[in-house]
Amino acid sequence: MTDEIPLILIVDDNPQNIQYLGSLLTEEGYDLGVAKNGAKALEFVYKRPPDLILLDIMMPEMDGYETCEKLKKDKTVSHIPVIFLTAKTETKDIVRGFQVGGIDYVTKPFISEELLARVRTHVEIQTLRGLIPICAKCKKIRDEEGAWNQLEAYIEEHSDALFSHGICGDCADEMYGDQAWYQKQKLGKEL
Repeated sequence: MTDEIPLILIVDDNPQNIQYLGSLLTEEGYDLGVAKNGAKALEFVYKRPPDLILLDIMMPEMDGYETCEKLKKDKTVSHIPVIFLTAKTETKDIVRGFQVGGIDYVTKPFISEELLARVRTHVEIQTLRGLIPICAKCKKIRDEEGAWNQLEAYIEEHSDALFSHGICGDCADEMYGDQAWYQKQKLGKEL
């Protein structure tokens, strides 16, 4: 686990909500960011990506649903979990929150202990998502389906990275060390 303090972005147009949530989360040791609307939230996220976003739905100009949709459409920030924190309690509103990419939905007024438990859980899940299971011996990586892949195949599949291959001196020694041609070539380099 990392020693960094998790950053939580609070997005709400109500100053009292921001103040209350800020106090609650600060007491728990979280670093905070604040945005009073969706546009400011997006600006914040691109400057300093948070570990979790607490997002109100009912805001002027750009509501929480639209804000979440924009975040989830951008591959560079789509991984950031969003918890909707709102007074909207209708089933259709809750379902829409999940449809646009929210990972949780907490209705106001909320119970502080419950909200903190959800925040802790989602921050921990986000941290664990960054862990990649790798074989201690052969260095293959286990993918989402449980198959073991060569490191470069996994990285190429999950990023835009491309590889060129070579061989390090230690591996060359191990593979070809007893070959006369290799010993001769190595001796020539040492002179």
